[in-house]
Amino acid sequence: MKISTKGRYALQLMLDLAAQKEGEYTSLKDVAKRQAVSMKYLEQIVAQLCRAGYLRSLRGPQGGYRLTRHLADYSVGDILRATEGDLSPIACLQDARNLCPNAPVCPTLPFWKGLYDVVNDYINSATLADFLNEDIPLLELSGEKPTTHPCR
Repeated sequence: MKISTKGRYALQLMLDLAAQKEGEYTSLKDVAKRQAVSMKYLEQIVAQLCRAGYLRSLRGPQGGYRLTRHLADYSVGDILRATEGDLSPIACLQDARNLCPNAPVCPTLPFWKGLYDVVNDYINSATLADFLNEDIPLLELSGEKPTTHPCR
């Protein structure tokens, strides 16, 4: 699993909108300028985020995009899945029910399932509110309790 630029820019876009005045629409042109991302690419991303119900759009001179929920209701996992699709490390974990005929005897399946669970737990634990509050938990590889790190 590798997060593409689409997923990374989607998160940046959502954070940019989250930092704007609540309830106001922000033009994609302004976001593109602030984030140094092409307008064309952001148009593709907002289409996916609108379909997922995460953004609302308004046409016209005062138009643009705004969030549809409270910041704490957007997990990084939700945003990434809306733009990247399923984030499972192997194909047989993509469906709710594992249809792989080798699943019952596969010696590596528990490892891949564990990786999938750790990644999902981590990305689902961070919200847009956490980023704006500069309170993103970082996983400690030593197995100790996660610490917080100010996001800059």
